[in-house]
Amino acid sequence: MARILTIVGARPQFIKAAVVSRRIAATPGLSECLVHTGQHHDANMSDVFFDDLGIPPAAHHLGIAGLSHGAMTGRMLEGLEAVMQAEAPTWVLVYGDTNSTIAGALAAAKLHIPVAHVEAGLRSFNRAMPEEVNRVVTDHCSDLLFTPTATASTNLRREGLSPERIAEVGDVMFDAALYFGALTEERGLSAPVPGLTPGDYVLATVHRQENTDDVDRLSIILGGLQAAAAELPVVMPLHPRTRGRISAAGLDPLTRGLTLLDPQGYLEMVALERGAAVIATDSGGVQKEAFFHGVPCVTLRDETEWTELVDAGWNQLAPTDSAAAVGAAIVAARGRRGEAVAPYGDGDAAGKIVDRLLRS
Repeated sequence: MARILTIVGARPQFIKAAVVSRRIAATPGLSECLVHTGQHHDANMSDVFFDDLGIPPAAHHLGIAGLSHGAMTGRMLEGLEAVMQAEAPTWVLVYGDTNSTIAGALAAAKLHIPVAHVEAGLRSFNRAMPEEVNRVVTDHCSDLLFTPTATASTNLRREGLSPERIAEVGDVMFDAALYFGALTEERGLSAPVPGLTPGDYVLATVHRQENTDDVDRLSIILGGLQAAAAELPVVMPLHPRTRGRISAAGLDPLTRGLTLLDPQGYLEMVALERGAAVIATDSGGVQKEAFFHGVPCVTLRDETEWTELVDAGWNQLAPTDSAAAVGAAIVAARGRRGEAVAPYGDGDAAGKIVDRLLRS
């Protein structure tokens, strides 16, 4: 029996792993060992997501969080190497672009264990982003590259990676949106904020280091959200790190007029997304979820990996030169519709991934 060692550590990875793990569990000839690095260690960032998504408790929890990039990655490498030696998996499966991703890929590659990377081939072409470095190195360490789009596959071929290693399967986030969107509807879940009118508010998320660690950018983004709030209510679930940066920079006055929430469970977040008039975010995953739920998106960055959504008119990059420009872009996005496109597959990426692992 083939044994898959799955490595997760952050909220977006829990979502992606949930749909693939469900398929692994239902497939004869495959078993899975789940490892949680602890990168997102807050109960609201981790435990609630595991419960919502139906992910079983991790077989190994490394508890590594709150460190610098180098220290965190180094500690993860050490911990994951020991787990891999003990578990002796057939494949190591990693997701996305976090420190957990690159640590898992490097540890496996050095132990000569085949690596499969879900969401391979994404490029912002901005090497100042830690996530971009993680993506590139992980892809070049991996034996199987599961790409979500044709653009991602093209990126890998341009970097000289063998076409035999590339499997264009579609986006597991689309699988998740279909499954959990139907579940929220079945349960009658609505946005978990009293008084919100569906279709009449902005949902905002900010967590990228390029925004939270640059006081000027963070100030402009918050000022833009505050300006937008004069036209539409703005709801903002706050990543703990973002909340800390806002306070440390003395920017709390710029959150006045915004409805600030603690991190939400996944189903609550889906309900918030489905009911929003506009989503403003720096999250790659949330950009796609906006599209899956038919909600216009404004990306609070200078570039995006999901260029097909910009080309199709569902997403736009916000000019971050002034708070007024950010606010105007958010308000103007209300009611915008993009082209009828389907760049992320047929909603069965997880099935294609599991089938390829079983055959490899």
